[in-house]
Amino acid sequence: MLAGLELPADQQEQALSACFKEAYNGSQNPARILLPVRNLQFWIETNVLLILKDAPFDKRDAQLVSTAGSCADCPKRTGHNKLLFGDDLGKQGDQCTDPRCYNAKLAAHVAKAVATKPSLVQISTAYGGQKEGSPVLPRNKYTAIRDDKPPKKEDAQRPEFKVCKYAADAIITEGSDIGTIHKVCANPDCPIHHASKQRPATDAAFKAEQEKRRREEAIAQATGLRVLKATSDAVPVRLMKRDLLFVTERLVAVLDERRLAIIFRLHGIGKASGGAGDAPTKLLASFLRKADESTLGRVLVAITILQSAHSPNESAKALREAAEFYKVDVAAITAKVRQEFTAKERAQTTRKTATTAKPNQTPSVAPKKPKAA
Repeated sequence: MLAGLELPADQQEQALSACFKEAYNGSQNPARILLPVRNLQFWIETNVLLILKDAPFDKRDAQLVSTAGSCADCPKRTGHNKLLFGDDLGKQGDQCTDPRCYNAKLAAHVAKAVATKPSLVQISTAYGGQKEGSPVLPRNKYTAIRDDKPPKKEDAQRPEFKVCKYAADAIITEGSDIGTIHKVCANPDCPIHHASKQRPATDAAFKAEQEKRRREEAIAQATGLRVLKATSDAVPVRLMKRDLLFVTERLVAVLDERRLAIIFRLHGIGKASGGAGDAPTKLLASFLRKADESTLGRVLVAITILQSAHSPNESAKALREAAEFYKVDVAAITAKVRQEFTAKERAQTTRKTATTAKPNQTPSVAPKKPKAA
């Protein structure tokens, strides 16, 4: 029976122990009593069998772990060994009897997913802290967002059923359900999923700090856009238009929505064309076909800068290096943006002051003329 299961040596020893129980009869060497077959089956179902329908990897992919091959052709699954397990696989369906092979495929699936999509957030469902420098976020550093419908109408207001602007795809690499993809929020500043970490909105100092941070982020974003434009403007024309168009169109196809929006803002795409109702891809395709070699070269460099980073720190570094390469005066652009923000804030303050003062003004009354005698 154990040979039919083809268990690894260490599991065969454990399974053999599950076949017997020790009966103490007063002597130093207790008697070993052979248990019914159902005890061994229960041990196997509890400790060895892994439900294949729940596996996150492609069971028919023979190249995921080349030495293991496809699960469909594997003799170690219960559906293949009908002599031992029968034709009826029950509610759980087909199961794997080789945890080592299963875990190897699980690890290969995770590695492939992370390599294919580096932006995936790696998370752990296990309890306890992470090793220093680990890319995996522990349970207390993220909030899982549920994709099922709330069981009750009032449950829709719970944070785990809401999607915020910081929501991102994540893959479990440690703990239970390894290899599965979920939506999570890992931004500690999110007021929806990390409300407990937020300070009361009534705190004036906190409000001022938040406003200051928002202002600095807006200045940094505007400065980055200016620096990116100045850098792309400094790109010389080298390649022919057909070459630039070929490369640019293929790079544009892999841009995410955020980077695509930056390219639109950078070149004013969709504003002057009057085609605000057109699809973004249609607008961009039209813009690229009409663009000259110089513009295409600038778009190409801007995309390269945007795609070379996967985090805010990397984005700032990539932009700084590009600006240095094309000799862009970042300090001058930063100073100008700050001046514009300050001027705009003063104008807003002036308008608010004028609006507040008008209702309090006393209307002037013209003096009455004396009546004629």
